Order: sequence, then C-alpha cells, then structure tokens
Amino acid sequence: MEVFTSVKSLRQYLDHQLLQQKTIGLVPTMGALHNGHISLIEAAKKDTDIVVCSVFVNPTQFNNPEDLAKYPRTFEADRIMLENAGCSAVFAPSVEEMYPEQPVLKMNFGALETVMEGASRPGHFNGVGIVVSKLFNIVRPHRAYFGQKDLQQVSVVRQLVNDLAFGFELVVCPTIRETDGLAMSSRNTRLDANERAIAPHIYRILAGAGEDLRAGKPVSEVIGWAKSEFEKISEFNLDYFEVVNLKTLLPVQKIGSTGSNAICVAAFLGPVRLIDNIIF
Repeated sequence: MEVFTSVKSLRQYLDHQLLQQKTIGLVPTMGALHNGHISLIEAAKKDTDIVVCSVFVNPTQFNNPEDLAKYPRTFEADRIMLENAGCSAVFAPSVEEMYPEQPVLKMNFGALETVMEGASRPGHFNGVGIVVSKLFNIVRPHRAYFGQKDLQQVSVVRQLVNDLAFGFELVVCPTIRETDGLAMSSRNTRLDANERAIAPHIYRILAGAGEDLRAGKPVSEVIGWAKSEFEKISEFNLDYFEVVNLKTLLPVQKIGSTGSNAICVAAFLGPVRLIDNIIF
C-alpha cells in the first residue's frame, strides 16, 4: 500500500495506473477508521482495480472549533487497518496541501441547507462540497463510495455530482452497526463507558418509530413518542428527530411508498453529537 501526502505524487501514481487501464475507486474519510469505513474499502475492491482512501480531517466543514480540535486523529492505526483491508493507496494531505489559500467559493445546496444537519451546522455542507470536489478532481475516480449513515451528506454529494457533471458513479453502502445496534462512527470513541452503554437507545427509538409508521400510526404521533423517549434519558439532548422524504429530505406529514421514506436523528450524548437514520 502506498501512502501519499502531496497532490503531485498521488497524481503521478494514479496517472501511471490509468495508463495500464486500471479503474479507480475513492473512499473519502476523516480517519479514525472503523469497520464501517472498511466495508466501503471492501465494496470498492470488488468494483475497481485501485482503491484510494483519503484520510483528512477537513476544517472547513466544522462550525464548532472545539469539535474540530477533539475529532479523533489515529493515522497509524488507520494505516494498518487500510493495509490489512487491501487498500491500494492512502492520501493523507496536510491542511496546507489541501488549502494553499483559504477558499472563498460558497456552495448553496438549496433546501438541503435549511433542514436537519444544514440547519444545525451552518456552513457545514459548503465545507463538505468544497473538500469532496477537490478530492474528486485530484483522484478522478471511476467510482466513489459513501456510507448511508451520513444520509444528508450523501444527498449533497449526489447533487454536487449531478450539477457539476463529475463523470463517475456514486455508490452508497449500508450503515454498519455494532451488535447492540449503535451505528459505527468515529465519534463513538469519544463516549465514556456510561455514554456508550446508553448510545444504543438511538437505534432502538429509530427502529421503534419505523415499526409504528409502517403500522399506520400518524407521523406527528410517532415523532412525539420518539421525543418523549429521548426525554426519559437525561444524558441525551435531542437536536432533531425527523420523518422525511428520502429524495428531498424534507419533512412529511404522511409516509410514502416503501423505500421512499427516512427517519433521521441527531442527538448529543454528553458532549458528543451522534447521528443515525433508517430508510423504509
């Protein structure tokens, strides 16, 4: 496995691969890798010849400086995981390499900016849009792999790919969960033992809400039940709990056909903000 820290050296490597008619898969990450990330690497290995994983904690998508400072950085452990998973190349640039100058470009993703993560984290998706656009232009993949856990981010990236005519396939892979249902996340490492024991209630409440909606209960009633469940657990501070249309991610009063709905949640558990979703 090759490790690159500069755009120039990575491009030289990839240009050589393209001359040999190799296909390239990209898995963008911010490091602190877990089995959810590795599932993306494995999916990319099945589809493409060369798998590139980027490991870069992107400062432009953090609207909370404390969150940026505390985001886990575990590059040596990440490198070992990626090598064991059969990744071809790691791109681990410095902030200065990715942003020689502070970007002034502003991206607007329409309604996605006004709901859920967009409402709670102003400027977040502008930062996401800039960094993934840079990665797409640097790597020029045939396919790029993202996880369903970051559902709204996937929608933003899909819009970006469509609007800017990036010529690759966007592949969305299922959320990978711990045995107790907690969605795997780099932020889980920041939970203490008590918080980690409480965290699976997020998925319990999500799954219960999904069952109730499929059984025909009104959306407003189900949301009310879910919020009351979070209120019972004092360690949680609920940010949002929304039932949305999967395509637009806008709130709905009635659910649509099977596969067109999503329930999305964000909650603070102590100082750690966790997100999750289910599609049904």
